[in-house]
Formats: sequence, C-alpha cells, structure tokens
Amino acid sequence: MGSRYYCLTERHLNLSTSVSSTTPKSTPPDPSTRVGVVRLVRRLHFYAGVLIAPFLLIAAVTGALYALAPTAEQAVYRHQLHSDSPGTAKSIAEQVRTAQDFRPDLKLTAVQPAANAGDTTRVLFDDPALGDSERLAVFIDPVTLELRGELVSYGSSAALPLRTWIDHLHRDLHLGEPGRLYSELAASWLWLVALGGIILWAVTVRQRRRATGTGSMLRGLPNSRGRATTINKHGVIGTWVLVVLLFLSATGLTWSTYAGEHVSELRSALSWTTPSVDASLSDTPSAPAGEHADHGAAPASGAPADSPVGDSPVGDSPVASIDGAVAIAKANGVDGAVEVKIPSDSKTAYVVSQRRVPWQTSSSSIAVDPARDAVVDISRFADWPLAAKLSAWGISMHMGILFGWINQLALVAAMVALISLIVLGYRSWWRRRTSSTPVGAPPARGALRELPLPVAVGVLVVAAAVGWFIPLLGWPLLAFLIVDTIIGTVRNPA
Repeated sequence: MGSRYYCLTERHLNLSTSVSSTTPKSTPPDPSTRVGVVRLVRRLHFYAGVLIAPFLLIAAVTGALYALAPTAEQAVYRHQLHSDSPGTAKSIAEQVRTAQDFRPDLKLTAVQPAANAGDTTRVLFDDPALGDSERLAVFIDPVTLELRGELVSYGSSAALPLRTWIDHLHRDLHLGEPGRLYSELAASWLWLVALGGIILWAVTVRQRRRATGTGSMLRGLPNSRGRATTINKHGVIGTWVLVVLLFLSATGLTWSTYAGEHVSELRSALSWTTPSVDASLSDTPSAPAGEHADHGAAPASGAPADSPVGDSPVGDSPVASIDGAVAIAKANGVDGAVEVKIPSDSKTAYVVSQRRVPWQTSSSSIAVDPARDAVVDISRFADWPLAAKLSAWGISMHMGILFGWINQLALVAAMVALISLIVLGYRSWWRRRTSSTPVGAPPARGALRELPLPVAVGVLVVAAAVGWFIPLLGWPLLAFLIVDTIIGTVRNPA
C-alpha cells in the first residue's frame, strides 16, 4: 500500500511538473536584464502608441497636405507667379518703381527678381497691418511691367496664403502658441514610439528565425495568421520608414517651443549656428540672421526684414542701385533665386541672399555697396560648418522644397506610411481583446521593478535628462515610470 501510494504521488508530481513547464502563466519571469528591458519597452510602446497616436495622426495628415502645398501654390497662384510675355526683361529698378507706384503708402523692404523666364518679380513691402514674418508682395511682369496682383508673403520661402494656412494648420491647428504643444508632443514622442517599435519587431523576428529559420525585418514573417498578420504589416512598414520618421521628428523639433529653444542653445554652444553677413558700412555689426523663418522666425538675412527704406540711401537712389547690387552678387557666385534686401540707411549695405527654392542647395549671402562697387561681407555656403549645412538641408527637405516634387512625393509617402502604422497599431490593440475585456489588455506592468537596481535608476536618470532637453517627452515619461511602478507595487507587493 505504501509503495503504491508512493508511485501515485510520484506520478502526480511528474504530471504537475510537466503541466507547469508548458503553461506560460506559471513560468517565473526571466530575471535577465535584457528580458526586463524588452518588457519595459513593450509596455511603453503600447501606452505611447495608444495615447500619442491621435496627435501623430493629425500631424501626419496635415504634414501630407503641407508637403503638397508648394506644388498646389504654383497652380492656385499661377497668374501672380508666372507670365507668358515674350521679350527682354526690363531692369529690376524699373520693376520695383512700378510696384512702388502701385503701393506708395508702404515702405519697400526687398525684391525677389524673376529667377527664370516666365516668372514674375516679387516686390516686398512692410505693412504694419500684417503679422510677424509677413510682408506684402506685389507681383510684376518683368517684360511688360504689368501688375499681376498682390498677396501676403510669409517667411524666407515666401509662402503665399494657401501654403501659409496649411503651415499653421500643421504647426498649431490655428490655435496660436497653445496649439504648438500638439505638434511638439507628436514630434517628441515619435522618437520613443518608433525606436521602441523597431526593438520589439527585431526581437519578434529573431525569435521566429530561431524557431523556424525564416523571417526578415524588411520582408516580414511568412505564414502569419490572425493578429500576427497585423503585427507583421506594422513591423515591416515601420522598418522601411524608420529613418524618415526619425528625420522628420528631429527637424520638426527645431521649430518647437521648448525643445527648439534647447536645440538653438546647443547649436550656439557648439558653434553650429548659421553664419550671417555683416551689412554694416560702419563699425556697428549687423544683426544675426534668423533661422527656421517659415515656422515663425524672421527671414534669414544680414539686415532686419522690417527695415524701411531710409532717406539717405547708399550712393545713388536705393532703387536705382538694385541692378548693380545683383550684378556684384552674381559675379561673386551668389546667383539663382535671390532676395535683395534694401538698405535702411546710408550706413547699411544691400544684402543679396539665395532663397529656399527647389534644387537650390546653397544658401550663400553677400553684402555689397554698389556705390563703391565693393563687397562688404560674404557668407559662402561652402564655408559653413557641416552642422549648419545639414540643418539648412534638413529644414528644406522637411518643408518639401529641396528636391522639388520628388521631395514632396517622398514626404507624402512617409505620411501615408505613418497613418497606416497608426491604423494597424489600433487594429492590433483591438484584436488583442478577449471575451472578458472590451479592449485589448496592456502588457503587464512591473518590468522596471524586475530590472537590477542600477539599471532601473539609470532608466529614470535618462528620462530626467531627456526631460530637460525635450520636456514634452522626458517629463511625462518619467512620471509614467514612477506612477506605474508605484501602482504595481501597491497592487502586487511581491
């Protein structure tokens, strides 16, 4: 009897051991740091995706519209921007005087001569009734001197009303400074969502390859079924567009309220700021050029954008000397699509700067004094620090300008991919639900507590450091980690 009881007990123990080894719920969590970090990333990716995705969705839709805005602008404002008049163009001075005759009540600040045959010349005036970085543009046919209309021009890329409206929709939803928090929140958290997602996808692909020898991050996992199919599409699309999304996040943060200020401070400390020309004809240095003009700053130049034409111009009449200033700039390699800033007084030179237009990759500027046929100062794009060049190119690419329609289509494709990622992410969450839960349950909390103490403290320190530089990412992240850990400790002390 005792022997029989012993045998039955042994069989029962063996059966229990067998069942527990195949039941995931009874398996103790892997205490390794790597597994703990993956679990933490999974929980962060889930909550960040669910809560931040609506802001990313708005940014993606409005961003796609903004990417197409430069092309739409050419069609909507074709009458103002283009002319079919054959013949030789009149002097720039004559074109400017025609615009002045039309708007004698405003102060002339700059002129953007027609860069190509068929383009109109844009004469810019300071209008006190307009907002920051806005100027009134009068369009002149360079051949016939016909007035082609007037529109409000915004920023250094000279955005017209349609593109300006879409720009503000993308930037702040037309809510002003409070609205800018939405776009900064989206750009800030996109980093964590994208990098966390790629880590989880890499872990999934690695596990599949170990089990079956198949699977690729770029091509996905074969023979996926059910919810795994949704995750498969989500992971593949995310892998293909990861670099583009990180690029858009980084460049978008340069225009943000809080992180943008820290980016500017960092660039200044590292001497990565955009060089500017000294337009002063005296010992007084010129004002530094503004950066990121199209999202709120003043247009880049060596002279203030709102400087009126003074009563004591350089040498001859300031208007009469415009052609000479453009000729000197062109002789020194500052050509193509340019803007000529009119001097405000006799102590200020003309500043000729290359504009942000498609396929113009340089942003050189030159200060000239046509009365002496002299170059006062020059800032050649080739001499800029690498970081300043990358910043200028990155901003133009973010705006869909640098490579024209190719740039715009690439941005639209990236935004469509981001929208697809958001939809697939929510679909994956929905399909995670069970009969007892209306929506998918989040990944289990407690990953931070399971990490070794130095690693857990390191995560919190990194979150705090990120909070200083990118406040709308770091501080909410730190708060989530602390609150989530406290709740988990209270509910499950063990």
